[in-house]
Amino acid sequence: MQVVLIIVSILLIAIALLQSGKAESASNAITGGNDSLFANRKERGGELFMSRLTLVLGIVFFIICTFYGI
Repeated sequence: MQVVLIIVSILLIAIALLQSGKAESASNAITGGNDSLFANRKERGGELFMSRLTLVLGIVFFIICTFYGI
């Protein structure tokens, strides 16, 4: 089970780093650029897939750590 945990951890880190930056609007709020602060941006295509894959890998990581960490 430890091998699966390591694989899920590496995949989770890689997928999280490959996602596009969503913190741009937060930095614009601090610096004063508020043109796209409240823009409703939908994820589509590959971006939606990466977001859902991150969610699934995070849930799997949590389950493995919770139930098999004992």
